Amino acid sequence: MNYSIIDLLKQDAQLYPNKISFADVNNEITFAQLNKKAQEFASGLLPYVKPTEPIVFFMNKSVELIIGFMGTVYAGCCYSVMDVNQPEARMLKILEVLQPALIITTAKNKKKLDKISVKQPIVLFDSLFTTINKLALDKIDQSRLDIDPLYINFTSGSTGIPKGVAISNRSVLEFMEIFPQTVGIMHEDIIGNQAPWDFDVSVKDIYSGLKMGATVQIIPRMFFSFPTKLLDFLCERNITTLVWAVSAMCFVSTMKGFEYKVPSSVNKVMFSGEIMPIKHYKIWKQFLPNAQFINLYGPTEITCNCTYYKLDSSKKYEQGIPIGTSFKNEKVFLLDEHNNLVKKTTSNVLGEICVSGTALGLGYYNNGDKTNEAFVQNPLNHLYYERIYRTGDIGKYDSAGNLYYVTRKDFQIKHLGHRIELFEIEQITDNIENVVRSCCVYDYEKKRLVLFYVGSSEEKEVKKQLKELLPMYMMPNHTTKIDRLPMTKNGKIDRKLLLQQYKEG
Repeated sequence: MNYSIIDLLKQDAQLYPNKISFADVNNEITFAQLNKKAQEFASGLLPYVKPTEPIVFFMNKSVELIIGFMGTVYAGCCYSVMDVNQPEARMLKILEVLQPALIITTAKNKKKLDKISVKQPIVLFDSLFTTINKLALDKIDQSRLDIDPLYINFTSGSTGIPKGVAISNRSVLEFMEIFPQTVGIMHEDIIGNQAPWDFDVSVKDIYSGLKMGATVQIIPRMFFSFPTKLLDFLCERNITTLVWAVSAMCFVSTMKGFEYKVPSSVNKVMFSGEIMPIKHYKIWKQFLPNAQFINLYGPTEITCNCTYYKLDSSKKYEQGIPIGTSFKNEKVFLLDEHNNLVKKTTSNVLGEICVSGTALGLGYYNNGDKTNEAFVQNPLNHLYYERIYRTGDIGKYDSAGNLYYVTRKDFQIKHLGHRIELFEIEQITDNIENVVRSCCVYDYEKKRLVLFYVGSSEEKEVKKQLKELLPMYMMPNHTTKIDRLPMTKNGKIDRKLLLQQYKEG
């Protein structure tokens, strides 16, 4: 039985010592080298840390950073990554929540940190490598628990204080027993990592690679602004597997990347984070007709994903793409506003998506109040303790019992006396010819629906078609054509920024 993800690394180092485990544009490392370097790094960490303490990495994703992750776990600690480009105020709030043992960075990024008044020790990554202290590392290995935290990823908090989702080794190990097998990731695969490493989508790349002994190719963030560089990378490195945010896929199809080059080695495409616009899925399917496309759903708090849906190439999905069925060892269900179960046989009835199972996170680090709000006793179970996570997402079943994501609770608004799903307006707009993608936000102060879209269609034409497709109470009060929808660093449409731009404009 495995007790930490280090057990996966040790196994890979024995089975595939000379195989490339991770590679970026500058470096690559075999499984054996990664295992050795991680132990050297851990040995250098020991004077600074105590078991289960968080360690912050202020570094870009790279081969070096994966050594840091593995070394942190070897040392009995957990890791958290801070985006080097995020605002100073957010960094300080994250550090206040974590109270880490130390911050590890590179010489280049240390210059940024030196301008911020942080309380924690700052240590250069390269300075930590030392002779392996086998006795100390073996002692840590004997005392570790599988419920020890592995990583802490931060999401935005409603109070302005970021929430750190703590995920245990056991949750990742359990998910990796199921995820690669379910989606078909094999030892021979080469995974093209798109997601930032402080975002949970990357967990599927990193730990699928370790679980299966597959190679993970780290795609530079800047390539997602240059389609030719991105497509060259996918082709030159023979990428077979993509686990990407929807917006990353839409970038390729919007920029007509496949007209430049098609990465024909890609045979599995998984997407998550937002609802995939059908017209973008069709473009990907057109150029990769033999690939398996899989819609994944699940918030950070439940260790990556709790449902999946394998798309059927013969279906048109005019009503949208289902989020499918739960992964093994996870229970996914809907609760209505009165905490009653929404039955699968009841179509088009909305309910909050709830999840139970061992993949649930440990909670929000150093934030018991928020943890107790979201991780609660299952109201349907009065016989024993069953902890569930209330996602805040709204879902529904269709007549065939397929589960669909509908919207966030936050995106369900009351306008002119009517309850409106902002996604419904977006879905209808996206289907208009020559509209590439859209986003609808709500100005609560002025009670106005505000629609932004990208495409060649003129505003007058979009408004005209919407009048024919939407009831009057759902008609946007303001429609604006823009060159590009802004994205958060995690690859989702930045709705807050769009609303801010509208108010300032």
